[in-house]
Amino acid sequence: MKKRTPRCCEFKWALAAALFLLSVSAPILRAETVWDPARVVLERHEVGQGVYAVIHQGASEANKEGDPVATSGGFIIGEHSVLVVESMINQALAHQVIELVTQVTKKPIRYVVNTSYHGDHSYGNYAFPSDAMIIHHPKTKAYIGNPEILKADKIFMIQNFGKNVGIEEVVGRTADILVDDHLTIDLGNKEVQIMHWGFAQTPGDLFIWVPDDKVFWTGNPLVAIPPALPWLLEGGHQASLATMKKIRKFLPADATVIPGHGIPMKPKDIDFTIQYLETLDHEVQTAIANGLSLKQIQQSVTMPKFKGYMLWDWVHVGVNIPAVYKSLSEQ
Repeated sequence: MKKRTPRCCEFKWALAAALFLLSVSAPILRAETVWDPARVVLERHEVGQGVYAVIHQGASEANKEGDPVATSGGFIIGEHSVLVVESMINQALAHQVIELVTQVTKKPIRYVVNTSYHGDHSYGNYAFPSDAMIIHHPKTKAYIGNPEILKADKIFMIQNFGKNVGIEEVVGRTADILVDDHLTIDLGNKEVQIMHWGFAQTPGDLFIWVPDDKVFWTGNPLVAIPPALPWLLEGGHQASLATMKKIRKFLPADATVIPGHGIPMKPKDIDFTIQYLETLDHEVQTAIANGLSLKQIQQSVTMPKFKGYMLWDWVHVGVNIPAVYKSLSEQ
């Protein structure tokens, strides 16, 4: 494990991250372009022996059309206990996950992993049994664990998902177990590896690997099958690209990948995200070298090969290009 970051520095990082998100993410999505937490029905898909993906019902068709869907998670059942990946955006969806678990096993949920601090992956922590241990990267805990930051984060989420969908009631619940680099958990004849590969979308992204079944959860760094795009909400496109390349190299060709918001996919599908980030970096660098302004770059870097995502204008034009422009201009 790496040396722990001092608590005062964790707070400063978390506060800065919250303010950055609220500023970079200023364009608010229209209500009709996001999934409605009050209407989401989750379903399980067995992807290994005792290994399940939990996915928004109807995600297969929506993903192929480039439409956004709710958070994907899952659970792994061992001889002794269960590990859950993602607690969802509110208590109602957390209870759906718990119900999906209890339909196939009576074994207790002992672990809940949040792949990042994003509310749609972590707000439901408080709905899980009190003896279930929450697992975070230290920087995720610093973010979720600060009441001031959680309050601001909930305001941002309500702006995007609406009022009265269970976000107002969320109570922050942070980690009992911290993962800086790598942690292996034995659920009883079922090994789960929890890994931090470096910055991917946030400084605290965790990835979950079940080696016997070759199943891998990515959280938001990999959103869904093409044409879904990465969201550079905290910038860092070059670090994100490096992490995606490491993951692509790590995964065997026959692995099953559960992205942050979609159906299971194959490692080769990661190539779309890698190529998008490489192309975006090259085109924005070229435009800066040619003296174009940010507004001109937003108009000229159209990258038609990668279009098809319903949120293209908001993500590519409104979030990703400004983030890459800022990073490359500073370099």
